[in-house]
Amino acid sequence: MSFNHFNRRLHLYLAMFLLPWVLMYGLSSLPFSHHDFFDDLYRGDGVSTWTKRFERSYDRPVPQGADLRQIGAQILADVDLEGAFGAHQPNQQRLNIYLHDFWDHTRLSYFITEQRLVAEDRRFRWDWFFTGMHARGGFQQDSFLNDLWAVVVDGVCIGFFIWIASGIYMWWLLKPTRLWGALALGGGIASFIIFLLAL
Repeated sequence: MSFNHFNRRLHLYLAMFLLPWVLMYGLSSLPFSHHDFFDDLYRGDGVSTWTKRFERSYDRPVPQGADLRQIGAQILADVDLEGAFGAHQPNQQRLNIYLHDFWDHTRLSYFITEQRLVAEDRRFRWDWFFTGMHARGGFQQDSFLNDLWAVVVDGVCIGFFIWIASGIYMWWLLKPTRLWGALALGGGIASFIIFLLAL
């Protein structure tokens, strides 16, 4: 098999493998750009964004400068919840823990000085589903599947570069397409640079 034949096959099968990922990142970009439209779309249906699951007395110290992920994991264990999560402390009186997967999202609000813990479930919305997939990544979660997702996303990123390189190589070999290909490539690069410098 010649390199040209291998490159064509590589480009073809990479396109097939990357198709669901390109669709996901493309579709999820729409809610990022048009969040007001989607907010209006769901606002009129009368369904509350958050529904309280429980509220209870709770006491766990949160020292200043403490590891919030460790404290968040302890709080989740105390209330028998598990999964991927993030912890955020907006002020000294409150700690928020966001427990999430692609379908469900739970927020635990620990009011430290009040010694009160509130858990709320967020409603499902398709725009949040797609933006959640788009933003999901990293190796900070203690889960094999979360790490595997991150590894696959890394592989997809590498696949994009190989797909681009193999496409450019094929374009250059086809002399009749060089002019239009150069115009397309130059137009894309120029538009990107203009926005990069102007915005």
